[in-house]
Amino acid sequence: MAKVDLVLRTSLDSDVVLIRQVADYIIGGGGKRLRPALVLLSARACGYEGPHRFTLAAVIEMIHTATLLHDDVVDESKLRRGHATANATFGNAASVLVGDFLYSRAFQLMVSVGSMRVLEILAQATNVIAEGEVLQLMNTRNADLNEGAYLKVIQRKTAKLFEAGAQLGAVLAGADRDREAAFARYGMHLGTSFQLVDDVLDYTGNRTEFGKNLGADLTEGKMTLPLIRAAAVGTKAEAELIRAAIADGRADDFTPVMDVLERTGALDYARTRAVEESEAGAANLAALPASPFKENLLELAAFAARRTY
Repeated sequence: MAKVDLVLRTSLDSDVVLIRQVADYIIGGGGKRLRPALVLLSARACGYEGPHRFTLAAVIEMIHTATLLHDDVVDESKLRRGHATANATFGNAASVLVGDFLYSRAFQLMVSVGSMRVLEILAQATNVIAEGEVLQLMNTRNADLNEGAYLKVIQRKTAKLFEAGAQLGAVLAGADRDREAAFARYGMHLGTSFQLVDDVLDYTGNRTEFGKNLGADLTEGKMTLPLIRAAAVGTKAEAELIRAAIADGRADDFTPVMDVLERTGALDYARTRAVEESEAGAANLAALPASPFKENLLELAAFAARRTY
């Protein structure tokens, strides 16, 4: 990961001062680095030890960071990873434009790997992620969103980059298409599990550990899985309360909605779904030879579903 950070800092150097400032602010702001770790672990689990794993791990993190910059502008977010967001610090225009720079620099780096398969995977992934962002925007304040439709949104918006990261490790190792597909499925389930837990933590997390304002999804009008489940199994009055909260987007709605989520068991339901996704992902690694890297991938899947931050 130290080598990945070195690639990031070297690649994001620019003679445009504002680009350097915003890039340093974001990259230096921490984060779990799960997506680049996924590239490194998948590559090693498949037997690849070459330098391109550092390059592609940095590419994945750049793409992820670009999506965060754009997300925070769209959502008007003020806090991420326990710090003020880039848009709150530098303004919306700078965040959008530096996000564009990160995307374009990521594509410059991936070209340097010299693999058409790598380009194909990442080009498709960035396109699908953009579709997921638009789908989420279209569903803002849509209290009629059901579980199946919501899963399609998060699989595009969040899980697709996890899928690409795991798949790229197999591609670098020259794995056959069956193994490549197995790693892609692992990543998709892992990313879905990760987002489902994020949905839960938006209501139950410790703000300091979680690094975001609790209840942000509600005030932004996002109908996430806990709300979908509570509206589906709760009383008519509880469903109407959720519908009104999604429509209004007031911070005052948080406590009564939280009470409904607890009464209906919706948070436990979302946690269980996250565990199911995690276990489904881990099952795709069954045929992989034993190694410390395989064990790390299995531990990563378990962490994604059971984390508290």
